[in-house]
Amino acid sequence: MTLAYFDCFAGAAGDMIVGALLDAGCDFAALEAALRKLPVGEVGLSAETAQRGGLAGTKFTVTPSAAQQPHRHLGDILSMIDAAALSDRAAERARATFQRLGEAEAKVHNIAIEKVHFHEVGAIDSIIDIVGACVAMELLGIDEVACSPLRLGSGTVECEHGTLPVPAPATANLLTGVPTLAGDVPGEATTPTAAALLTTLPESFGALPEMNVRAVGYGAGTRETGPTPNLLRVWIGDRAPEGEGDADAVVELSANLDDCTGEVLGATIERLLTAGCLDAWATPAVMKRSRPAWVLSALAHPAEADRAEEILFAETTTFGVRRRRLTRRKLNREWKTVETRYGPIRMKTGLRGGRRVSASPEFADCDGAAKAHGVGIRDVIAAAQSAFARERA
Repeated sequence: MTLAYFDCFAGAAGDMIVGALLDAGCDFAALEAALRKLPVGEVGLSAETAQRGGLAGTKFTVTPSAAQQPHRHLGDILSMIDAAALSDRAAERARATFQRLGEAEAKVHNIAIEKVHFHEVGAIDSIIDIVGACVAMELLGIDEVACSPLRLGSGTVECEHGTLPVPAPATANLLTGVPTLAGDVPGEATTPTAAALLTTLPESFGALPEMNVRAVGYGAGTRETGPTPNLLRVWIGDRAPEGEGDADAVVELSANLDDCTGEVLGATIERLLTAGCLDAWATPAVMKRSRPAWVLSALAHPAEADRAEEILFAETTTFGVRRRRLTRRKLNREWKTVETRYGPIRMKTGLRGGRRVSASPEFADCDGAAKAHGVGIRDVIAAAQSAFARERA
């Protein structure tokens, strides 16, 4: 598993994230080719070595024309991402980042997310920074993102809405639940673009995790002075999970419901799964006054947790949703196809330390074969298991 760890010792900005990934080995020509697919018209893209406090890093620069800076709604930006035909994971990461940013802006202005129009972060340079960071991660094969506490800076910042305290309101909303530091950097050390990326994509926050480092890159910011070199450092390498197998970070959300119908529970579970949750379930419970109730729970990647929470509030009667961040241990998965008298059936196998410890037939395959041959699903499952056992013998 390839891990990217962002060390925000002087803060972070969108161009610094892209610059750090380029400095760590991302091919600029490949990145530029992907970004040229965005429907943004003519725009200048460059990456050059820059010195900050005596240290070298890569400065990524976007030069849009003045005519390319209209206010954009979330739907406009998501359509631009779709039009670029990015890889699935890069597009998913970019969409999740803008979705989270839209939710933060909607909360600040107390309006529906569809009505949010982005100012600074809707500008071409910010769109390219966010999409560019997601594309660069894909080009580097990054599977997991981790991050240090985010350094915020101090004082005030000038933006579309005037002079605002650091961090600006939307940035502050993005940082909810994320470790932060004020630091000694005057002004805005972490920009809204960086806050959106570094609170959406990381699966964990804290000190540098145990990893086999393959590359270290530095992204240079615009500010050339200050108490700390204006650089963002990224560490890229292979992280072996504790023990054997695979691991990731997930968020579990849950709510107690004693006044919600079974139809609503079922529909909510379907919506949670459709929205990208890893799992969703309801557990019987007894609440105050001996009322029979349900605990409705969902498991989601950190980037999808806010969306799952919105669904729980919108679709059920709950007034509160609990969250807890968990580390999930997983078997490494591998698919094998076996031939049976009912046709080919895929087997999902689980490996730990290279040793197969679990194998089960894919239910959809078994169901289709059972219907096609007019037999019971259990007969197809048994045939698949027998065929798999014979192949291993």
